[in-house]
Amino acid sequence: MTEAPVHTGNNPGLADELTDRAASMAQMFVDQGVKSADREAFRYRGADQQWMTLTWRETQTQVFELAAGLISLGLQPEQRVSIAATTRMEWILADLAIMCAGGAVTTVYPTTQHDDVAYIMDDAGVSIAIVEDAEQLEKVREHPELYDRLTALVIINGSAADEKVHSWEQLRGLGREKLADQPDLITDIVAGLTGEHLATLIYTSGTTGRPKGVEIPHDSWSYIGRAVELFGILDPDDVQFLWLPLSHVFGKALLSIQLQIGFRTAVDGRIESIVDGLAEVKPTWMAGAPRIFEKVRAKVMMGTQGGLKGKIARWAFSVGQRTAPYRLAGKPIPKGLARQEKLADKLVFSKLRDRLGGNMRFMVSGSAKLSKQVQDWFYAAGLLIIEGYGLTETSAVSFVNDPRATRFGTVGPPMPGMAVKIADDGEVLLSGPGVARGYHNKPEETAESFVDGWFHTGDIGELDDHGYLRITDRKKDLMKTSGGKYVAPQKVEGTVVANCPYASQVVIYGDGRKFITALIALDPEAITAWAEENGLSGKSVEELVDEPKVRELIKGYVDQANTRLERWETVKDFVILGSELSVEAGEVTPSMKIRRKAVVRRYQDQLDDLYPED
Repeated sequence: MTEAPVHTGNNPGLADELTDRAASMAQMFVDQGVKSADREAFRYRGADQQWMTLTWRETQTQVFELAAGLISLGLQPEQRVSIAATTRMEWILADLAIMCAGGAVTTVYPTTQHDDVAYIMDDAGVSIAIVEDAEQLEKVREHPELYDRLTALVIINGSAADEKVHSWEQLRGLGREKLADQPDLITDIVAGLTGEHLATLIYTSGTTGRPKGVEIPHDSWSYIGRAVELFGILDPDDVQFLWLPLSHVFGKALLSIQLQIGFRTAVDGRIESIVDGLAEVKPTWMAGAPRIFEKVRAKVMMGTQGGLKGKIARWAFSVGQRTAPYRLAGKPIPKGLARQEKLADKLVFSKLRDRLGGNMRFMVSGSAKLSKQVQDWFYAAGLLIIEGYGLTETSAVSFVNDPRATRFGTVGPPMPGMAVKIADDGEVLLSGPGVARGYHNKPEETAESFVDGWFHTGDIGELDDHGYLRITDRKKDLMKTSGGKYVAPQKVEGTVVANCPYASQVVIYGDGRKFITALIALDPEAITAWAEENGLSGKSVEELVDEPKVRELIKGYVDQANTRLERWETVKDFVILGSELSVEAGEVTPSMKIRRKAVVRRYQDQLDDLYPED
């Protein structure tokens, strides 16, 4: 067997500068507080939904009070503190406080079901729990053994329920008292942290079973921040709009990058208010999951489908698509086409960019594969979406495309300091400072996935001539047709969603029989709006599923998607589901990754009905 070549990206020389980084993520925060004391650090919505700001100095004051409060509650070095909350300012303050107190953060999605909450907290050995509200508190209290083992709980929105539960303000009050007696307590603790200290215990999505806790030391987070800084695509004057779940490794990585570079971040985790927030904050960049970009595109497309407005929009995007190759290659656009582009920009594209704040330099898509159609559509309008790649086990950011030399369809080159090689079976293997220690309490799984300094990702990929990585699918998800062809589910699912503005989620199915089928969940908002205009107003989504007109509508989009697929990949038939796949039904993980086996198991009878008897 030939040893696979190792690739280190386009900037291997930058790896030498990586050694000049903070010992811990807590030290990154303290250093930035000194460097940028009176600069704005965060913006967030107050009780009246108006934007409020915190400087780095003000943020540090609150964080140190909370950190000292946690120590007053008995927090010991590297003990785990869980956070179960939506993305909000208090989440960030709590995370920073735990690390400055020498503890380790265990993240819990607010949508995580009760039994999984108990499993994660028990497996992690959580000593203190921070919860958002009474609903999250109840998930802990309904497990008496777990509740009794906890030293204390802190509730962000709410008051003390018993002597073990403390309010957010009570925690700060305890901290102020502690700091009055020991003013250097937190700075001394931070100074004593090393890169080997445990910073975070993040649990994987659990698409195929129980989530696994990934142990990420401080050094990995300080590496991520420094590596992105050296990559040179962000600077202190940038403004980030942050809505991603901070319970996810991607959200945590974004925080570490901010601590290193010092840009401003506007925080609002409510998905329904993203577009309004972008217009108000006017950010220069944002990271998101593909579904957010798909929803924005679908909404615009639905609003410009008919009449003169629709004709103008379709013409404008056709112009944008013709100019794209020139812009990507950095070549001048022919004069005639350039004149058309100027008009298309005035009539259509400038309005779309204004809806996203008007200052967006680029957006980053991660956590799943972005459809090329969606990426092309945004770029036609002058909005660049670049893809990145990483896993919980690699601290999220292992690759990112370069907005100065973007190659669509790839996730970019390795970050400075990271190395990649492709195994004989196509699996992507990664090595470098971003790779975690291993799985908590799971030595066998650790030995299987972390081998001789290389993490086996489980993803199938390939490197192009420029060293940019292309992910084709998950190793375990590849489907083999009766003709012996392999089908990558993510490609097919992404193509259907990108072509159909009414599809929210798609799961394809094939078990070696004659053809590929699909389960399609409708976007409630989109299909209800369509129904209002097509004589089906007042009907629920569940009722619309059985309407022949709806099936005809979806079939048209599926047929359109099939023209973009290889013959053996095409969807021959489909089932329209009565509701979106949900966490509550066990069909998706809290991070919205589809549990394919669970979905197929639930809808197996409907799928079998699509296959005629032999």
